[in-house]
Amino acid sequence: MASEKLITGIYGGSFNPIHNGHVAIARQMLRHTDMKEVWLMVSPQNPLKTSSALLDDGLRLDMVRRAVAGVEGVTASDYEFALPRPSYTWTTLQSLCRDYPEREFALIIGADNWKLFDRWYHASDIIATHRIFIFPRRGYSVDASLLPSGVSLVDTGLYDVSSTQVRQDVAYGDDISKLVPYEIVGLVNKYYSRR
Repeated sequence: MASEKLITGIYGGSFNPIHNGHVAIARQMLRHTDMKEVWLMVSPQNPLKTSSALLDDGLRLDMVRRAVAGVEGVTASDYEFALPRPSYTWTTLQSLCRDYPEREFALIIGADNWKLFDRWYHASDIIATHRIFIFPRRGYSVDASLLPSGVSLVDTGLYDVSSTQVRQDVAYGDDISKLVPYEIVGLVNKYYSRR
């Protein structure tokens, strides 16, 4: 009998910077689904985002690694750094499946991204071949009864913090110690105060 594949959640993002909401959602996904691990996939370039405020890839990756160093089951990943840019999730998932045949990859996205999902490259192929777990975002309602097969809404709770808010607070000199993991407070202040 073939052994079951390890279910790995891919939670992609710019993580510009990573914040407590990202870490909490990854933990909640592990708690409420059959995923055994979550990879925080640091994206070098999101095709749907154009921002000159994107911090260097290596610095963002380093902060993600520091932020999740003690979080069981959650790992920082630079996998997309070696793939063609911009980073299309379909391309990433296909490549991951080739490189890690022992794993089953699922996708973790916010309700805001689900509302835009039909604009994603090969959206229907992703839905047909990978499970998708959606976490709630304020202002973006998702009717779980209307979701296609293999797509689930997970009650992770709402985390009202964004990377944009963190960057703005740093720019204004406000305290961010409750918004980002304590391991990276100094680095976030250092990197984003210069932007």
